[in-house]
Amino acid sequence: MNSSSFNINMSSSLAYRESPIAAVAKNVIILAIGITINYINGTVIHTFRKHQIFYMNPRYILFIHLVVNDMIQLTITISLFIFSYVFNKINASICCFIITFAVFTTLNTPLNLALMAVECYIAVCLPLRHAELCTIKRTYFVIGCVWVLSAASILPDIFIILATEPLWLFYSTIFCQRDTLFRNPISIQKRDVSHMICLCGVWFTLFFTYFKIFCAAQAANSVQGKAKKARNTILLHGFQLLLCMLMYIYPLAKTFLVFLAPANTVQILFVWYILVQILPRFVSPIVYGLRDSTFKRYLKKYLLCTIRAANK
Repeated sequence: MNSSSFNINMSSSLAYRESPIAAVAKNVIILAIGITINYINGTVIHTFRKHQIFYMNPRYILFIHLVVNDMIQLTITISLFIFSYVFNKINASICCFIITFAVFTTLNTPLNLALMAVECYIAVCLPLRHAELCTIKRTYFVIGCVWVLSAASILPDIFIILATEPLWLFYSTIFCQRDTLFRNPISIQKRDVSHMICLCGVWFTLFFTYFKIFCAAQAANSVQGKAKKARNTILLHGFQLLLCMLMYIYPLAKTFLVFLAPANTVQILFVWYILVQILPRFVSPIVYGLRDSTFKRYLKKYLLCTIRAANK
């Protein structure tokens, strides 16, 4: 899940063939979309902070962790996109720091989606044990485990680069992308294997929880409404995960798009960037922020800048 290589590759290979007006327009569009999504996500976080009812519910804690993670990931992605046009190359040490956080947040997304699906499954299929299994302490513990697993994916790459690359590399300027910085074949193979294991585990979790909830809805009409909403939530998680997975087919998609429409490659890849990097970040506030009746009731008070009226 390389959150930087796509946008940087696109800009590095195509920026010099774009007119200044087109380059400025694309950066303005990306920046405007990013600010809008971060404003919505920031309002969601503000709503969470202002009401203690959400602190005691593991579902909302997992949700707000996903939103915070998406804000960090989106900010890093847009920053790298703009840097690729403005600076082209940056210091390798700064690039390493940025890429590390980009990988952290990108890997956190599917793992967090899997945890939210499991919480839905327990709430619907094991309601009597939900309070026992989904405690606040355990919720924060599994969030910590998510960050540990993400660290386990990127930290070996840092050790490899320290052991195999000359020291002057960290004082030089490079084009900031993961494949340029962590170019050792071992790092590339490890990345592919870890991504495959992670995605297989997350997809298995989503399918398992979806069918269990579906069976529960068929078995008991009393929980059918609740189960139906949980199924729809997991389907949204699957859609968001599917968008994240589009990153893996970028090399194949780029070759196909160049062959299919070589004259419009720049525009097509720009749309692809929005689809892969921006749109998944927009799905998160919809899952609970706008679909959940409890959260929506409080969110409406802040989303349209009515916070001053509320304070009065």
